Amino acid sequence: MSALAPTLEAWFTDRLIGQRHASPNTVAAYRDSWRLLLQFAQSRTGKQPSKLDIVDLDAQVVGDFLNHLEHERHNSARTRNARLAAVHSFFRYASLRHPEHALLIARVLEIPTKHCERKEVRYLNEDEAEALVDAPDTSTWEGRRDQAILATAVQTGLRASELTGLRVGDVELRTGAHVHCKGKGRKERCTPLDKATVALLRAWTKERGGSAEDPLFPTRRGSALTRSALGCLVAKHAATAAQQCPSVRTKLPTPHVLRHTCAMSLLQSGCDSAVIALWLGHENVATTARIYLHGDMSIKERALERTRPLNVKPGRYRPADRLLAFLSGL
Repeated sequence: MSALAPTLEAWFTDRLIGQRHASPNTVAAYRDSWRLLLQFAQSRTGKQPSKLDIVDLDAQVVGDFLNHLEHERHNSARTRNARLAAVHSFFRYASLRHPEHALLIARVLEIPTKHCERKEVRYLNEDEAEALVDAPDTSTWEGRRDQAILATAVQTGLRASELTGLRVGDVELRTGAHVHCKGKGRKERCTPLDKATVALLRAWTKERGGSAEDPLFPTRRGSALTRSALGCLVAKHAATAAQQCPSVRTKLPTPHVLRHTCAMSLLQSGCDSAVIALWLGHENVATTARIYLHGDMSIKERALERTRPLNVKPGRYRPADRLLAFLSGL
């Protein structure tokens, strides 16, 4: 076995899981990145992954792998950067264990990330969000469950994994109603609930029953919904909502669009960016400001209304009437 294999295994077990206590999602993402890279290197060298050495993964090979992701697998620049982050993380760890490969490792670490296009966020306005929440057929068990899910998603802005991971015991519907979740980066937070969502969740939890550790939004078999199932659920009810509100179709709603909808609703109601960042569980307030302030056209329109037209000369207001002049002088 080469030096690469035990180092890679130690990186996953000792560094990511043991020392950093990385989340299962992070471990899975890094695992998939390295599986792709090892398969690519195998196709280049003809060596089995367990026989590959660190010298077989130099900057040229890693660069060709990134190009392969973009041009042959048609991955986005964001996906390319995520794969590169997994490679960089491992090579930083390897630099401490294998100083004999310091030059090769340094060249790999110098591979830059690629700039991504920043698109404006998609979100639903009040009428569109209401049409989506009202879309499920509440005469069925699935319809009542789906309405509770959609209302919770729009009002709390939870991520898809946070929403599907909710347990019955994570919901408090008495005084100070809120949902409790463990989000990205293992950060725990509580998000308040409004009266309409509390009413829906109170009816749903009464019908759903179960213990505190059971999934809040289960399948018919009692297991938690997957993120892909949640995406299909949102798309299904968006198609129904579009019959009453055609503009919903143009927004292509997804669970993350519902998260954006919550954030934009908070912003338009006058909430500060720091409050929205806490609400959504963002690590950096600047991220919240950049995404949502840029996406809110109404803020830009209000700024435009306060600016002076170019063809108007600056000057002080001078009342034409003596009484108005007297009042202005007080």
